[in-house]
Amino acid sequence: MKADRKIHFVASQTDAAGAAMHTLQQCYGQCEIGEADVIVALGGDGFMLRTLHRFLPAGLPVYGMKLGDVGFLMNRFREDELQDRLNEANVVELNPLRMIAVTEAGGEATALAINEVSLLRQLNQAAHIRVLVNGSVKVEDLVCDGVMVATAAGSSAYNLSAQGPILPLGTEALALTPISPFRPRRWRGAVLPTSARIRFEILDYYKRPVSATADAHEIRNVISVEVFEDKSITLKLMFDPDHSLEQRILDEQFM
Repeated sequence: MKADRKIHFVASQTDAAGAAMHTLQQCYGQCEIGEADVIVALGGDGFMLRTLHRFLPAGLPVYGMKLGDVGFLMNRFREDELQDRLNEANVVELNPLRMIAVTEAGGEATALAINEVSLLRQLNQAAHIRVLVNGSVKVEDLVCDGVMVATAAGSSAYNLSAQGPILPLGTEALALTPISPFRPRRWRGAVLPTSARIRFEILDYYKRPVSATADAHEIRNVISVEVFEDKSITLKLMFDPDHSLEQRILDEQFM
């Protein structure tokens, strides 16, 4: 019989999530983050992403339960048998994307993304973006609303809505997907190995400014952005055996 896990509960700022956390803390206790074995996050996918970013230094696995609008990264909410569910859960390890952005003012900013790094036009005019992969120019002038790099875990989110491919977990691939491309007419993106280093250079950035976003972290007025998978960082998500992330990503291709 496995020992009970020491749990640190966190909840989104909704009445339902707050009430659920209070009830769960009464049943299972609340352990300080420095002494916990696992983090249980109550909310939706957006809150799960914020939790992963916030507690990255702790290095703890995160088990989510859905108490929000979207719950692709979450398990079903139940108050009972939580310790059994934690002991039986499968752990999925993910490497985030690292974004390094240089701004028009000359500053440099870095951020991590679990789902995607996206570049978006800031004004009404289309962006003009040069796309390089491993130092080689692949698209000289992409005229578009934007472009993104998505992980396998994030490929069924914003990437899918932009007509990008769904990537099954374990494929060691990234999706490079344009957003509303105008030129080149027939380019619809690419699937790249996770070893690839992608660079975006903003053309005519004074007239056509572009922002870069790593999940929810936005940098405005960028002139260049580099994106690569940071294999030195590993995130751990926990899923019930009958509710695996891998199976849900696979099922999305048939909906």
